[in-house]
Amino acid sequence: MNIRKIGFVMAIIITCAGLWSCEQGEGSKNSTKPKARGAIGEIILAIDSTKWEGEVGQTLKEIFQEDVHGLIRDESMFDIRKVDPRGMTRILKMATNIVYVTTFDDKKSASQNINALFTKEAKEKAANDPSLYFLRSADEFAQGQEVVYLFGNNEKELVSNLKANKNKLQNLFHVRERGRLERVLLNRKNSAAKVAGENLGLSINVPASYQIVKAENNFLWLRQPTPRSDRPDISLFFYETNYTSEDQVFPESVLELREKITKQHIFGNPTNRNSYLITERVDPNPVINNFKINDNFAVEIRGGWKTKNLSMGGSFLAYLIVDDKNGKLYYMEGFVYYPNEAHRESIREIETILLATEFLNKEGLSS
Repeated sequence: MNIRKIGFVMAIIITCAGLWSCEQGEGSKNSTKPKARGAIGEIILAIDSTKWEGEVGQTLKEIFQEDVHGLIRDESMFDIRKVDPRGMTRILKMATNIVYVTTFDDKKSASQNINALFTKEAKEKAANDPSLYFLRSADEFAQGQEVVYLFGNNEKELVSNLKANKNKLQNLFHVRERGRLERVLLNRKNSAAKVAGENLGLSINVPASYQIVKAENNFLWLRQPTPRSDRPDISLFFYETNYTSEDQVFPESVLELREKITKQHIFGNPTNRNSYLITERVDPNPVINNFKINDNFAVEIRGGWKTKNLSMGGSFLAYLIVDDKNGKLYYMEGFVYYPNEAHRESIREIETILLATEFLNKEGLSS
């Protein structure tokens, strides 16, 4: 989309913005634009410095720099790189994720730099409808790029709209980054893991770098070896059992099932039966949410783990999924061991892989 056409298409796109359109791909192969660049989880935020230090900036920090739930240490959802709009160089405009923030009553030159991109007609539409605050543009400066404009007639209106749409803004970039990561991770898949998963009634999609540690009729453990200390140690495991009662999806029942599985199969030290994995109950507390995955009831669990003998610990993400049609219950989890290092991107990798899992002869589990 040409930025100079914002005023012409603004009303249509903003009306559709509430529907949160599906993710864009990596751009047209016929495009002459360069490919977007940027680390997973990084957002370039173009905003006036005074606005960043005020209520608008504080609200943006609460949205994009909120701590990821369930990690053993505080880590923000995204890495924000604040830039003066007047300093958006050609290199910065190649970033994968860019967010421009302004208010139309701001006379400072940094905000005026953004305001000049909006036509008089577009500003009049916003003045007549204070609920308009968001514009999304794909591949504006580079292929595979997401550019978002957040605006308001004044700071009060903008802050109100940002707070009301906090979860949607977080989810927009969260889903986008997961999609980017999936294309990289699953470019080459482990065929042996896929075959082993069939015994559980699952089509398991994991990167070729993961290896099978243990495979039984109702259990599969995969691990990504870490020969270097600068790489996280990530494990994934899958478990299948019969679904007999709604009591099985209650939070405490899910945690009991987790410990039943790990006590039988997963140990920090295979020679020490007391080194099986347990759930950290205090810091952090397990974060448990119910939701639907392709019409299947599911429970998501995020939290910390440790071995029973306290020799190891880390963060984990798990899903319990009910297959009503076949009377089955599936538990799948990824946990990371990476002492004194960040876990956010490891958990993002785990989430991406687990949600690429599919029931055999059914639709995929991805949300």
